[in-house]
Amino acid sequence: MLLGPADVRRLAAELDIRPTKKLGQNFVHDPNTVRRIVTVAELTPDDVVLEVGPGLGSLTLALLPACRSLVAVEIDPVLAARLPQTALERAPELADRLHVVLADAMRVLAADLPVAPTALVANLPYNVAVPVVLHLMAELPSLTKGLVMVQAEVADRMAAGPGSKVYGVPSVKLAWYADARRAGPVPRSVFWPVPNVDSALVAFKRRPELMSTVDRRALFTLVDAAFAQRRKSMRAALSGWAGSAVEAERRLVAAGVDPGVRGEQLSVADFARIAATV
Repeated sequence: MLLGPADVRRLAAELDIRPTKKLGQNFVHDPNTVRRIVTVAELTPDDVVLEVGPGLGSLTLALLPACRSLVAVEIDPVLAARLPQTALERAPELADRLHVVLADAMRVLAADLPVAPTALVANLPYNVAVPVVLHLMAELPSLTKGLVMVQAEVADRMAAGPGSKVYGVPSVKLAWYADARRAGPVPRSVFWPVPNVDSALVAFKRRPELMSTVDRRALFTLVDAAFAQRRKSMRAALSGWAGSAVEAERRLVAAGVDPGVRGEQLSVADFARIAATV
């Protein structure tokens, strides 16, 4: 049922597909890797999975038996057209669970999907991984959990906590929606073509937003300002955001935050309190 290296190359040749760096196309051709991804995703038979960038269908075929329904969002029209046929050939008894949506994941809204997804499981293009996850978490409140394969350095940043050297904007923004953790490495050898970077899995589970009175966009603007100049204290880094260093200090003190700390020392809850000050 699952695709191996020969199957992936045969499908690519049939479709005259030449993986492009622009679209971040690195196709997984190792059955053990996709089985592992499905296991780590901890899906239930009632889950509706959203897969972004299914490509030739390696992960898709492994996901179909593990969920109630699978919505595959694919930007490449050739790949999107071929995927249902691949499902019929490889898993005819499960093919009716698959819904293919030809779209850019960065523009997908809930109304664009045939059913509300509960889990995001995907091998994401390296160049858009973080923006895609943040967009989907914002636009699809039905998503309660996810497991994504991304560049290893990106995985570190997504899962980092306050005080870490790689803690930054992606860490805080994802933490606004969910608790995230690194869920293991993925070797380069499982991809075709072989990428020149390492990959890793990031698992996350949505949790209630910290403060219903805080506007997400306002919070994210604050986070961007806090990390724009990482070496500066929050008093200095937020002077433009607040209008002056004096006003920045006043708001920081009001939020119970030391004006002399740097952004990488603050949790998303700290940022939420700062954003809530007036």
